[in-house]
Amino acid sequence: MEGLAGLLVVAVPIVIVLIVLARSVRIIPQARAAVVERLGRYSRTLTPGLTVVMPFVDKVRPLIDLREQVVSFPPQPVITEDNLVVGIDTVIYFQVTDPRAATYEIANFIQAIEQLTVTTLRNVIGGLNLEQTLTSRDEINSKLRLVLDEATGKWGIRVNRVELKAIDPPQSIQASMEKQMRAERDRRAAILTAEGVKQSQILTAEGEKQAAILRAEGSRTSRMLEAEGQAKAIETVFGAIHAGNPDQKLLSYQYLQMLPQIAQGSANKLWIVPAELGKALEGIGNMLGGTPKPNGDAPNGDAPHPAVPVAATPAPPTPAVQPAVAPAVQRDAGE
Repeated sequence: MEGLAGLLVVAVPIVIVLIVLARSVRIIPQARAAVVERLGRYSRTLTPGLTVVMPFVDKVRPLIDLREQVVSFPPQPVITEDNLVVGIDTVIYFQVTDPRAATYEIANFIQAIEQLTVTTLRNVIGGLNLEQTLTSRDEINSKLRLVLDEATGKWGIRVNRVELKAIDPPQSIQASMEKQMRAERDRRAAILTAEGVKQSQILTAEGEKQAAILRAEGSRTSRMLEAEGQAKAIETVFGAIHAGNPDQKLLSYQYLQMLPQIAQGSANKLWIVPAELGKALEGIGNMLGGTPKPNGDAPNGDAPHPAVPVAATPAPPTPAVQPAVAPAVQRDAGE
């Protein structure tokens, strides 16, 4: 018994010392802060690290997170200027800058920020119609941040950003917007199709124009080359004829060879023999030696040669011949 009593006498002071040390030593993590109250009044703010407080006199309140925090609020019904109810989700990015103010100036700063966001959002959206609400997110975010930052400054809180996560108009309005968007896309598609057809037709016309120009230039060049070739051929033939010095007999023979070609053609019913045909025949006869000279004497004193019989060759069928003294051949097209 005496040993147990002595053990208790030694153990009790040790336990009391341990309790006092536990209540006296505080370790504050990084990016945290704690408010110390001495006898119920604010004493000081504990910073990260090891800190010693007076046990049973100082009271350490719960730690306050100094990092930037994100709070997402549920959708809130908001009425626009054109009397449409839309649901808007908001996200708030804030940071505690003064632990003392956040502890004593507001009871629950999270709830206070939520309610302030809802009321401010209704005031801002109430001055905009639906189309402006859907297209003015940056403007709404800026207005919300300014109002919230000004109101929460005295609470020791800084609002860094405010974002509209979603804007949900009524289902009927969504269906109408989808139809409008579909019609707009169809209109743009029709315009683009028409522009494509227009450009295609323009390019096709330009191509046909260039092709016609190239064909005309090619035809002109071809005719020019052909005319130059014919001119050179005529010049060559003309030079050859003059170089050969043809007589009347050769020309008469060539003239007679052209007569069947003149008579050819199914539309030729009437053609006129020129007056020069007799001279041509006379020249051919003299060439063949069948016609003596008027004085009956052969040249150089020789006896006249008898006419050489010419084998009859079948002549091509020709239309009826009507002699006349016209200077050229007249063709009747059978009108």
